[in-house]
Amino acid sequence: MENIKLNIEKAFSFVSKESVYAYEPKVRACMEMLHKGTGKGNDFLGWLNLPSSTTEEFMNEIIAVANDLRSRCEVVVVAGIGGSYLGARAVIDALANSFSWLQPSKNPVIVYAGNNIGEDYLAELTAYLKGKQFGIINISKSGTTTETALAFRILKTQLEEQVGKEEAQKRIVAVTDAAKGALRTLATQEGYKTFVIPDNVGGRFSVLTPVGLLPIAVAGFDIKKLIAGAQKMESVCGEGTAFTENPAAVYAAVRNELYAKGKKIEILVNYNPKLHYIGEWWKQLYGESEGKDLKGIFPAAVDFSTDLHSMGQWIQEGERTIFETVISIKTPNLKMEVPLDKDNLDGLNFLAGKRVDEVNKMAELGTQIAHVDGQVPNLHIEMPLLNEYYIGQLFYFFEKACGISGYLLGVNPFDQPGVEAYKKNMFALLEKPGYEKETEAIKARL
Repeated sequence: MENIKLNIEKAFSFVSKESVYAYEPKVRACMEMLHKGTGKGNDFLGWLNLPSSTTEEFMNEIIAVANDLRSRCEVVVVAGIGGSYLGARAVIDALANSFSWLQPSKNPVIVYAGNNIGEDYLAELTAYLKGKQFGIINISKSGTTTETALAFRILKTQLEEQVGKEEAQKRIVAVTDAAKGALRTLATQEGYKTFVIPDNVGGRFSVLTPVGLLPIAVAGFDIKKLIAGAQKMESVCGEGTAFTENPAAVYAAVRNELYAKGKKIEILVNYNPKLHYIGEWWKQLYGESEGKDLKGIFPAAVDFSTDLHSMGQWIQEGERTIFETVISIKTPNLKMEVPLDKDNLDGLNFLAGKRVDEVNKMAELGTQIAHVDGQVPNLHIEMPLLNEYYIGQLFYFFEKACGISGYLLGVNPFDQPGVEAYKKNMFALLEKPGYEKETEAIKARL
């Protein structure tokens, strides 16, 4: 089978091939820190060999639990925030029929909660679930993350009211810490089926753990193919691979060289609306990993050609601090041709008989030429097909490159101390017990 391919040729008019390849010894040193566990954040490297260490038996256990939920539920709510839901949503949205929620399906409808504190959203969700056979996958290491815990409290109450406590216990699965935390305690008390978030895998690197695998399996997709793709990329991006043949190493090098030359913003571009949440997952992975110590490439994402009619002007002629990484799908899964129209009022008969994907590919190529001419370096990632196997490859490629890139930048790619600042202020403003001093300090500032 093919692999995803990285092409950096369109960056070489902005940085030289020699300057990028000069990163090889530094990249090797970063990879050694990763594989020997000698770098910053080395207690969060469990993702590194996760694909190759995931057993058939473990995947079968996840599939069995998923099938039980599928048999009981027409809707499953995935409650989680950040890395606790973005990876699963990226896969599900990429592979599901775009209109599956409008038509009968053998698979449960997957909806999401616990990723915001919107009262209208939660009220509308609970109204939608009224009278429906639903279940909950609650994903939280601590069980006290405000957004997720709040949503779960509301949803658990509703589920128990609709089907009774005994049946609700069978429709709730907790993905949490192995031994401690509020959710682990609750799951033990209530008898929920549980899966463990490994201690050495941070949330944004957790998509190939039960955090991502369980919701993906419930949605009806093949987690074994997802893991197989990641296993292949783990091998391709391994320590023994030559620098020029290792896409994660090359991607980390070129983006850091562009950053050194003043390209401070990376825009992840797709030309397929199904990839929107791949972009959201990628934004968290790189933003939370690299944005530290007043350093880091700012990660943004756009959906083309849609956003060419909104962001396109800024990208073409705005401040020249950006570069683009484009994800392209070589062959679409379905076929659609442009029909002939006898009146041709829209003037599109020159496209008659062409596949819609050919039109899309020419939009992609034309945009690339225009942006490169406009001093926007372009990197290109090609996926042969949009399926579980190649998404698995893409996930591992980005994760490995992120670890290398963070070390090249000189930060700890595996912590997120800045995320705690808003939580501290929020708890103080809500007058949470234990935050009395912080509450007084904030009130004095208001």
